[in-house]
Amino acid sequence: MLEANITELVHAWISGWTVSRGASDPVEQPWGWSIDVGAPDREVGRHVLPEPTEAEVRKIAEETTAPTTWLKLFTDDAVVRPWLDPRWKLDLPGFLMTTSLTPERALTPAGYTVTTWERGGVLRALVRTTDGHQAARGQVGLAGPIAVADQITTAPEHRRRGLGRLVMRTLQSAAYESGARTGVLVGTPEGQALYRTMGWATRSPMASFVLTDEG
Repeated sequence: MLEANITELVHAWISGWTVSRGASDPVEQPWGWSIDVGAPDREVGRHVLPEPTEAEVRKIAEETTAPTTWLKLFTDDAVVRPWLDPRWKLDLPGFLMTTSLTPERALTPAGYTVTTWERGGVLRALVRTTDGHQAARGQVGLAGPIAVADQITTAPEHRRRGLGRLVMRTLQSAAYESGARTGVLVGTPEGQALYRTMGWATRSPMASFVLTDEG
C-alpha cells in the first residue's frame, strides 16, 4: 500500500474517513469521488479529486450550488485557486501522509489517563487529567488493512506535553491489533510537523475549498 499511486492512496484515505465520520459510501466519478456528509452547517458533502484538472474543477464548481460543499483537491492551492470564483473559500492546506503500523507502547505522562474503545469500526482514544478534564483526543476509521487517523486534537492548555504523540501511538497500536497495517491521514501544517517526527511520510499536498453563499 505504501507504494500505491496517488489515486489509490486517496481512495484508501476516504475509505477510512467515511467510517470515522459516519458519512455515506464514496460514489465513484470520472474524476474521483463524491461523498454525502449530511452536516449542512459544516459540510453537506464533498468532491474529492486525486488528480484535478482545470476543466474538471471548473465544471464541478459551476454545477455545485449547495453551500458547505467542499472540494478536496490533491495539489497545491496556488495551482487550483485561479480555477475557482470568489464564492469558494480557501481553507488551511492539508497533507496526505502514510506510515507502516507496528505495535507501539505509548507512555502516559504523569497527571493523565488514557481510555480507548471501538464502536462501528471507529477506534477512539481519550486523554484526561486525573480530575477528569479532557486534554486530548483522536480517532481512527478502520477499512480492512487501512487505518485512517482523524480529528486528532489537544486542548490549548495541554499542548507541548506529548499528548498528541500519545494519542497517535495509542491509536496506531490499537489499529495494528485490529488488523490494519497501513496508516493514512490528511494533516494540517501543524500536524504534519508532528507526524513527520513519528515516521509518517508526506505523499501529496491537498487544497481545500468550501462553497459559501457569498459573492
